[in-house]
Amino acid sequence: MTAGYLRRLDPRLPREVWLVQAGGVVNSLGNGVVFPFAVIYLHNVRGISFAQAGFALAVGGAAALAAGLVAGTLVDRLGGRNTVVLGLVLQLVAFTLFPLIRQPWHADLLFALDGIGTACFWPGQSTLLSRLTPPEDRHSAYALQRVSMNLGVGLGGVIGGLIATTSDPGSFTRMFLFDAATFLVFAAVLAFVPEPRLAEPEEHEEPGSYRAVFRDRNFLALTGLNVLFVAVGYEVFALLPPFAKNYAGVSERWVGFIWLANTLLIVLVQLPVSKALEGRRRMAALALMNVLWAGAALIVLAGGELLNGTLAALVFMTATMVFAVGETLQGPTQAPLVADLAPDRLRGRYFALSAMSWSAGSILGPAVSGPLLGWHPLAVWPIAAAVCLLAAVGCLALERRLPRNVRRTPTPTPEPVTLTPLEPPLDLAPERL
Repeated sequence: MTAGYLRRLDPRLPREVWLVQAGGVVNSLGNGVVFPFAVIYLHNVRGISFAQAGFALAVGGAAALAAGLVAGTLVDRLGGRNTVVLGLVLQLVAFTLFPLIRQPWHADLLFALDGIGTACFWPGQSTLLSRLTPPEDRHSAYALQRVSMNLGVGLGGVIGGLIATTSDPGSFTRMFLFDAATFLVFAAVLAFVPEPRLAEPEEHEEPGSYRAVFRDRNFLALTGLNVLFVAVGYEVFALLPPFAKNYAGVSERWVGFIWLANTLLIVLVQLPVSKALEGRRRMAALALMNVLWAGAALIVLAGGELLNGTLAALVFMTATMVFAVGETLQGPTQAPLVADLAPDRLRGRYFALSAMSWSAGSILGPAVSGPLLGWHPLAVWPIAAAVCLLAAVGCLALERRLPRNVRRTPTPTPEPVTLTPLEPPLDLAPERL
């Protein structure tokens, strides 16, 4: 049913893009099994404090940040596909070893390895999609990427909720090994995706380097804003599962369904939202995203303060659905804007710095919100809402500085209609006598 839905909304993307998205569904399925329960595993199964678990997540972000510049160079030299495969192998090793965690430093080490793999994965995949897709269809390709990822994550969250139980540590071992297998499957799928060839550089062009990237102030401002998007958006809401379980008494099964509500809504509305954004202002869409995220954080605050158990779970589910609507505005907007700002020979480096902004947010978010969650869980949500509103103002301020030709999501040119020649019309006039 889902495949048929996607086909009906097929934005006529190349076959190779569909292969990448198919592999992404499998890979994100494994991530969805593990991601909502990683902190629960560290805290409730291995006895690692929230602060130490937050630090381990921050270590992963720091490792991704440290490896980011090298990953961007690898993408521009080896190609996006090969760099993605390298990242998948590193992540496979990390999650295969996750059941062996017994001390906080074990978690630090494995999250660091996963972070290096992430540093290779995201700029490689983003660059690969941008080179496989015509410029006027890139927003559709990245929207479809959000659909495939969230479809897998949503289904994975439900599977994880059915598998995971803190009374049986072996259930988490099965989860981690399942996740590791999905990395292998995605790498196998990429064997059928050719690496796009780049045009030879002109003689007058200077060699690609990060110096040219760092001269692009508009791009640097966008990456700075994305640090806030990640730190107070994605990373704060990543703490909703342990907050729901340990503060509001929500069961593991309900945690899985909360995650499913978020991801299924993205699957259902992402491509229509992408279509609706055509011709519209990109930075205004990102500002609206932050306003929605602020509202979602305040809904979590209300649910956590007033409710418990199943009723709290239902309120949290509503919050994640509001958050999901905001996510659908980012997918067709931010990555295509990065691709439009980047020269093709530097696209790997641009996407690497963009991915590093996610890593920086992954450091900042858990490092602040993890200890804050342990000290006063309800304080996390109003602070996140306030910073989201500040980020919305920053988006509108940046819009005035962007080149006019990249401010709006392009509208694809309609395919020409070929008319078949018709037979001459019949002469219906009466014959002359």
